[in-house]
Amino acid sequence: MPGLRAEFFRRPDGDRIASVGRYSYLGREVLMAWGFVDEQHCRWHAVHDPVDGWQATVDGCPDIRKNPDTIEVRTPTGAWLPVGA
Repeated sequence: MPGLRAEFFRRPDGDRIASVGRYSYLGREVLMAWGFVDEQHCRWHAVHDPVDGWQATVDGCPDIRKNPDTIEVRTPTGAWLPVGA
């Protein structure tokens, strides 16, 4: 999706490497997902609502769905937050 940007950061954490991905759309923060590079999926994630700010941390990878004109991320309350709205 044009305008969607992902940045990844890593650092040693004992014998493992911790990783966080920070996702933004047209300069607006959307979500962060983090865990360890040797794991197949995210350990945790947090969604950023432009009105209410950062939402509570949730276990696992974020739920994301693509629509014809946008993508949406599920918040901890179960609501779908349009990215770029």
